[in-house]
Amino acid sequence: MNMILQVTKDEIPIIFHDNYILTEEAGTILEKQVTDLYLEEFLSYGPQRDSGKVGKSMLRKTKDGRVFTWMVEVDDSLCTLQEAFQSVESHLGFNIELKFDDHVVYGEEELTRALNAVLRVVFEHANERPIIFSSFQPDATQLMRKLQSIYPVFFLTNGGTEIFSDVRRNSVDEAINLCLVSGLQGVVSEVKGIFKDPSAVSRVKESSLSLLTYGKLNNVPEAVYMQHLMGIDGVIVDLVEEITVAVSVFIRPVLSNGVNQSSMQDEEEEEKVVIVEYNRPRFSERELSFLFRLIPELVEP
Repeated sequence: MNMILQVTKDEIPIIFHDNYILTEEAGTILEKQVTDLYLEEFLSYGPQRDSGKVGKSMLRKTKDGRVFTWMVEVDDSLCTLQEAFQSVESHLGFNIELKFDDHVVYGEEELTRALNAVLRVVFEHANERPIIFSSFQPDATQLMRKLQSIYPVFFLTNGGTEIFSDVRRNSVDEAINLCLVSGLQGVVSEVKGIFKDPSAVSRVKESSLSLLTYGKLNNVPEAVYMQHLMGIDGVIVDLVEEITVAVSVFIRPVLSNGVNQSSMQDEEEEEKVVIVEYNRPRFSERELSFLFRLIPELVEP
């Protein structure tokens, strides 16, 4: 389960994606930085757990400045990291993305304070739950690695699809270098960055790092299956169940007569030889090479 984490002014880790939270009062749009809020004020936005309370309306702002009403299929109240640990089944792993504002320059003391607030909750409530940390903030990943060695730390990168003033964020190769220098366990790249440069997969692997991807293309089963062929270790998707079912069709083992292998019953009367095939496209090395060269041409800039 992927969760984007920020820390409130009173050092409580909360789950919220945007850097700013917006509401409307008396026709005026009010905007506040999430990390400037105390927990009580943060929880006053949106649906409330107490049915007798009405929360502040929530709006969102796009990168180009447009403001619109926050609309989701199923709405729920805002929550803390601790509540997520207590509410989500313990066998489900957490990818905890440590969110920081791209336009703010953070000092080590400020980053350390936020990361320690996260670790206090994790150490108290994680128990045996699988956890990885990740962040687009290079210094935060390095500090998280110094502060603890129990859980893997991954560096998030746009893979060159967007350019930042910090060069460490501008390519998969820069991400690899950061991981090797800092003792991180892997890279999480925008999938377009990998499709534009498929050879990056081998460079990550040769560095003994894990490679995950994220992005809208990961909601397309064929794109996920192609990454399976490329050797990518995992994908972050929005439509978990739908993508899992769709991709499983490509890789489900079947008997030579077309029967799914899982439907076989143990038979002890006589020994049988069963040929197991895989319900997936058959690509030669030459065809795969052609596909990997073609993919970058199909991915929009």
